[in-house]
Amino acid sequence: MSDATSAAFRDPAMRVTAMPADTNAYGDIFGGWLMSLMDSAAGLVAARRAKGRAVTIAMEGMKFHAPVHVGDEVSVFADVVKVGRTSLTIAVEAHARDRHRETTRKVTEAHFTFVAIDRDRRPRPVDA
Repeated sequence: MSDATSAAFRDPAMRVTAMPADTNAYGDIFGGWLMSLMDSAAGLVAARRAKGRAVTIAMEGMKFHAPVHVGDEVSVFADVVKVGRTSLTIAVEAHARDRHRETTRKVTEAHFTFVAIDRDRRPRPVDA
């Protein structure tokens, strides 16, 4: 099954439409905007799995595969791939769909690492 096909059968952690305000000076969607969406989606998954606050401590392997265009629907998928004592690693992919088509394309991917923290902002066990 291709990336585009498998993405169609998964529930995204979040979905948004790329707007003109999200572009860089050349009119392309700004990579930082996409990274922010990915971090937000991973944060939702991390907080749910950690049953509380979790903060980003690292992002690795960011790869941009294809551009995102104004008007594209961007779906961000996030899956827990590793759980440590206080940390979680989340695999994140973003897929874009032209607003007038049904097919999607993987536009970027990365791994985000989060640490579960307590009220004093100190690391705590994920399963606490």
